Amino acid sequence: MIFLAVGATSQNKKSSGTESDSKIEKRNKKKKKVKLPNIDLSHWKVTIPEGEGKGGAISVSPPEILDYANNEVLAPFMYNDSVSGALVFHAYPTNATTANTKYSRSELREQMEPGNNNVNWTFAQGGTLKAKMAMGDVSRTDDGKYHNVIIAQIHGRLTNEQRELIGQKDNNAPPILKIYWQNGKIRVKTKVLKYAGVDQKAILYKEAWTDDKGKNFEQEVGFRKFTIEVKVSDGKMVVSLNKNEFFVYDNASIKRWGVFENYFKIGNYFQTRDEGAFANVKVYELSVEH
Repeated sequence: MIFLAVGATSQNKKSSGTESDSKIEKRNKKKKKVKLPNIDLSHWKVTIPEGEGKGGAISVSPPEILDYANNEVLAPFMYNDSVSGALVFHAYPTNATTANTKYSRSELREQMEPGNNNVNWTFAQGGTLKAKMAMGDVSRTDDGKYHNVIIAQIHGRLTNEQRELIGQKDNNAPPILKIYWQNGKIRVKTKVLKYAGVDQKAILYKEAWTDDKGKNFEQEVGFRKFTIEVKVSDGKMVVSLNKNEFFVYDNASIKRWGVFENYFKIGNYFQTRDEGAFANVKVYELSVEH
């Protein structure tokens, strides 16, 4: 009887030790779990604040962008956060900008045909952008407010024929939509016509358009995850936050915007040149439909 009791006690101790080891192993595996973003970049090019001077910012298109994790040039500005599972876009003021701005960006530009900027879409053709995002670290102004970041856009584009018609040197047109992260709020601005009766040629000039007053969604997102959805159709644009708040644009200016081609942009278009400023924008999910 004594032998049996000792044997049973020994067996229980062994079993307990095995359970404990198993729990530790599971905890270690959980700690080591790596999360990577599942984002299809086959129809996006990225522009980063690296390069030489105005108009000299470096861009990387498909298929090279697909290997961004191993690209030494992209690595400081576009990288994986393996803890949260986000694709991070980092930007700070540099001398390397795109041709029509003074600000730096680490931002994706939609390419309907990979590697080609000349194939775009109109409002009549329609499109939907969905993105789950969050603001990462961001610097502050001297008065304590966070620096502003444009996190998504719909940018206009002239066709080659329109460019030649108005004698412009490039195909750039105004952005019809700019979505900001501003001190923890999501702010939306669009373009409106200065003169409603402008003709079909004059409407192509940037000077025909100006910014509206803009408006904020009521919910404060802070540094938490949020979902932006932008849906456009002929003469209409709907912007939503977390499928809970909606801004609907179907005014006369939006209806006449159909003259332009468009493309989506998302990431980190940093809105300051303050020395020492920086921002990180996290993208967890991204999809586009046309």
